[in-house]
Amino acid sequence: MNISADLRGKRALVTGSAAGIGLATVEALVSAGASVAMNDLPGSMQLAHEVHRLKALGHQVSAAEGDVGNPDSVVQMVALAADALGGLDYLVNNAATPGTSKSIPSWDLDSQDEAFWTKLLSVNLMGPFRCIRAALPYLRQSRGAIVNVASTAAFGGGGSSTTYATAKAGLVLMTRELAKGLGPDVRVNGVAPGWVAGSNWECGWDLAEANAAAATLPLGRSGVPADYAEVIFFLCAGAGYMTGQTLIVDGGLLA
Repeated sequence: MNISADLRGKRALVTGSAAGIGLATVEALVSAGASVAMNDLPGSMQLAHEVHRLKALGHQVSAAEGDVGNPDSVVQMVALAADALGGLDYLVNNAATPGTSKSIPSWDLDSQDEAFWTKLLSVNLMGPFRCIRAALPYLRQSRGAIVNVASTAAFGGGGSSTTYATAKAGLVLMTRELAKGLGPDVRVNGVAPGWVAGSNWECGWDLAEANAAAATLPLGRSGVPADYAEVIFFLCAGAGYMTGQTLIVDGGLLA
């Protein structure tokens, strides 16, 4: 990972960090010396495994289980993370759900009923807002930074459903609005990932289809979690005069 900074003494909470972009972000932060609270759903064996693995490597990590779709769970999770770390400097809102294992065409409204909309908006849009609200006292104290993980779906770049794209588009707008409301104490930015190699939950393709599609991108491949984690790291540890922005990182998908 082509990043460098000294983050010793910095404290971060990364939601949805037992795998993928979230885990890569944790690895980037702890490699620079930060202490990180890792989050996944309650009872996650994968979270327990990754916390144990990173601790064995000498990194300062802790588990903060919680469901971002549950308001009470978020309050408890953020308090647990802040208590374990002694505060918060960075909040990375990565936890999300597509709500489906296959893409739902935009014309298929029957597959996107009230319950589907409620779940996706609760996790993908309200979830980050809940985390920000709970973490704000700590972030104000440290003059910290928030990074919201959106998606190219927010800009018309596909995605698993209209519902998912709408939630992520709302997250982009929320990033801009909160940047105005929380500055100058707290910076609020976002990243909009494109395709992620080894993960088909946004497009529902099989491996051969995904590889063929990736070959058509200007950069000729899908992104890997570390590609996105580098940008998240920058928005946390650098970017001191940047707020309200969502950086599209997609290998040229939307070019």
